[in-house]
Amino acid sequence: MILTVTLNTALDLTYDVPKLVPHTSHRVGDISERPGGKGLNVARVLSALGHETAVTGFAGGSTGAVLRELLAGPSPDGSGAPGTAPAPITDALVTVAGNTRRTIAVVDRTTGDTTQLNEPGPLVTADEWTAFLGRYEELLAGADAVALCGSLPPGIHVGAYAELVRPARAAGVPVLLDTSGEPLRRGIAARPDLIKPNADELAQLTGSRDPLRATRDARRRGAHGVIASLGPDGVLAVTPDGTWQARPPARVLGNPTGAGDSAVAGLLSGLVEGLGWPDRLRRAVALSTATVLAPTAGDFDRAAYEELLPRVVVEEHAPAA
Repeated sequence: MILTVTLNTALDLTYDVPKLVPHTSHRVGDISERPGGKGLNVARVLSALGHETAVTGFAGGSTGAVLRELLAGPSPDGSGAPGTAPAPITDALVTVAGNTRRTIAVVDRTTGDTTQLNEPGPLVTADEWTAFLGRYEELLAGADAVALCGSLPPGIHVGAYAELVRPARAAGVPVLLDTSGEPLRRGIAARPDLIKPNADELAQLTGSRDPLRATRDARRRGAHGVIASLGPDGVLAVTPDGTWQARPPARVLGNPTGAGDSAVAGLLSGLVEGLGWPDRLRRAVALSTATVLAPTAGDFDRAAYEELLPRVVVEEHAPAA
């Protein structure tokens, strides 16, 4: 079982409009509603790949009830591996008094651009945090890997991810951290197995805009491996076993929402399957690119994924001098 942690879950709403024009009214075309937050997005892709997952974090109020109802229902995208049904996703969320946030993505059909509106999330109390920590440690006992993903809701201290990395490391469970800002800075000091910042998050962490230099610097700060998302240029991986860059075979146009979460799912699924780094990175890039090509934000296009996977280019870098 792969465990994903989403402390700031969300109900994701996607509105499709012919053209987004500021200061005007719009008629919305297609509307989709789904459980969201980075870790839930990761779990959905893992499920489609055939991996049993459990999701934990917080959910509350009427929005949280809708999120959990949708989480219990069938996968809406049908993007599982050929010939297989999606694997189970276990709801291990902790109930809070506050209302789960919503995120609204407005997709402009003319340009393909997406405008994102993110609510802050509910205030989590000290007692609710304590209840979550107990649930988390119970779940670690049956986990093959854990992903700690996304922003922190109000009330959660900035060192929360560091507090969650340590018991995973003590239990021998590989842990991937995907967050940003000060939570990333604090979390990396607890020595997670992997971090997956994008280029902006990496520059904020290290002060460097050079991807290779910044990725190596991030590893020196405590992470055993660093996988930097470079957008259309794929990913750069600096690990104890070597350094690689993986690129899609061509640039694609589409909605990038959820592409980084699909990459995390590719990395984690490859890890638990015992794949070598080149194959893990190839899967991560193919999944993230197929997510950009999907018609609904956060899905991945299964046919595109299967076509892209053997064509992702993976190059090994020479060791640093």
